[in-house]
Amino acid sequence: MARVTQKSVAQRAGVSQASVSLVLGGANAASLPEETVARIQTAARELGYVPNRLAQALKTRRTMTIACVVPDITNPFYPHLIRGVQGVAEAHGYDVIALNTDGSTTREQHFLQWALQGRVDGVVGVFFTLRAQALQILTDNAIAVVRVEAARKAGGAVPIDDIFIDGRAAAVAVVDYLLSRGHRRIAIIAGAGGPEQVRIDGYRAAMIAAGCDPVVVGVPKFDEAAGRIAGRRILEMQAGITAIFAANDLLAIGIMLELRAQNLRIPDDIAVFGFDNISAAPLVTPPLSSVTQFQDRMGETAAQILLNRIDGRLEGAATVTEMPFELVLRGSA
Repeated sequence: MARVTQKSVAQRAGVSQASVSLVLGGANAASLPEETVARIQTAARELGYVPNRLAQALKTRRTMTIACVVPDITNPFYPHLIRGVQGVAEAHGYDVIALNTDGSTTREQHFLQWALQGRVDGVVGVFFTLRAQALQILTDNAIAVVRVEAARKAGGAVPIDDIFIDGRAAAVAVVDYLLSRGHRRIAIIAGAGGPEQVRIDGYRAAMIAAGCDPVVVGVPKFDEAAGRIAGRRILEMQAGITAIFAANDLLAIGIMLELRAQNLRIPDDIAVFGFDNISAAPLVTPPLSSVTQFQDRMGETAAQILLNRIDGRLEGAATVTEMPFELVLRGSA
């Protein structure tokens, strides 16, 4: 069966091929009468027209594709972020490719080279190792970049836009809440890289301000298995810890599993507070208190900023956009 072309659509609709190209080629068709646009769309639908994205890319120098780069696709935080990006992107005719890096330098560098091959028009990314200096090569090659960050960035002349929640302030808010519940021996558990240092800094500041000694337990990853290891370390320390602040929910859930395995009651013996408010947080026993970052909204905002860059509605120096966070209080703390 022969491929349906724009010429075929033009013949069916009784219009010029140039008009069809305007409507179906992703260009601005505002100059055409609404009735003409409707006829073209009807003809395309009846004939089963499918746009040739490769031909469009050669003509417009756009792939109509953006990448969403995350460090751990299995962490439930990130699918919500990607969904937010995808919803906005698809509404503007863009496809989304999700890429997992495991937060490793090698994989983030590989992604950089992959993007430079002209595969995408823009990137929304959570980068654990690449800094603005490394990412500038993308903007130098007309590939827009929006980073999702755990702390405020300074902005600057390089047009790499940032959105962030104030992870330090969120950590302070968690510790202040636990202090208000009477806890004085509060430990923090954090994986390596990414938001680790920002959340530890906020925790330390709140503890020191309250005259309490910080207890920091580091683990290699932000996952459930690392949480179980951290839970065992906390118990082995015999430091009288009555509350644990986990730097993400997967760590918190692992900690809770280990505490329950040791016949400890949550929150009566040890309270647990997480970060990210993933979909599993209200489902564990007891339901996990956590910090929500409104991940879907974060993805939507990042995608809109990115498309503004791609389409030329946003020009010049980098922008910095702060997003809200909120403590979600449940039974674990």
